[in-house]
Amino acid sequence: MLSSSPLTAGVTLLIVLLMFGTTFAVGKGRHKYGVQAPAVTGHPVFERLYRVQMNTLEWAVMTLPCLWIAAAYVSDAVASGLGVVWWLGRIAYALAYAADPARRARGFTVGALAFGALGLVAGGGVIRQLIGV
Repeated sequence: MLSSSPLTAGVTLLIVLLMFGTTFAVGKGRHKYGVQAPAVTGHPVFERLYRVQMNTLEWAVMTLPCLWIAAAYVSDAVASGLGVVWWLGRIAYALAYAADPARRARGFTVGALAFGALGLVAGGGVIRQLIGV
């Protein structure tokens, strides 16, 4: 069976790749800065990498359902477009935070706004379906 949301599926895979990338960066940081598991504190750069990973996971858990609900009830193109904006924002956030936490706001804001738009689009699509519009 072919999916009616191939663009959203592709964006989902990009998000999974981002989550893998942040996980890999934490593992590499553990080795580079000598932070032995299960510790999550130690070197400041490691701690930033870890926060990037955790924050990305926290937001992905909320974003992915909204992404797929928007695809199912509104459109694959709209959902995937907003998903790509979220993904790009998260990449910008991750790179900026790892380099200098004071520069993380722009990427965070882009991702948060894309998430908000996905939530509104998804919610609006579900409501339209429920009321039969």
